[in-house]
Amino acid sequence: MKRKHLYLALCVAGAVIPYAALVPWLAQHGLDVPLLVRELFANRVGAFFGLDVIVSAMVVFVFVYAERHRLERYWWLPVAGVLLVGVSLGLPLLLYLREVANEKDVLGR
Repeated sequence: MKRKHLYLALCVAGAVIPYAALVPWLAQHGLDVPLLVRELFANRVGAFFGLDVIVSAMVVFVFVYAERHRLERYWWLPVAGVLLVGVSLGLPLLLYLREVANEKDVLGR
């Protein structure tokens, strides 16, 4: 399996798995953002994971900024992936787009 196909598969998993946990919560509570944040930071373990994801998202944004010229017009897709789903989608999407750009460079396109 090519690396870009692995990254694409991780994009799917990174979108489906987190939403499998979020959708039932949304069905029960609706889009209650203050409750979501309270529950996320209800204890130190949750805070650890929440803050880890926030820092990871910032790293993805910096990485996208650094790679935006190589990603051409698709640079915004990983940013949207992080904002709409999370790092679990945005990072593998960024890596997929980098692999596609690398293939174009190797092939001289």
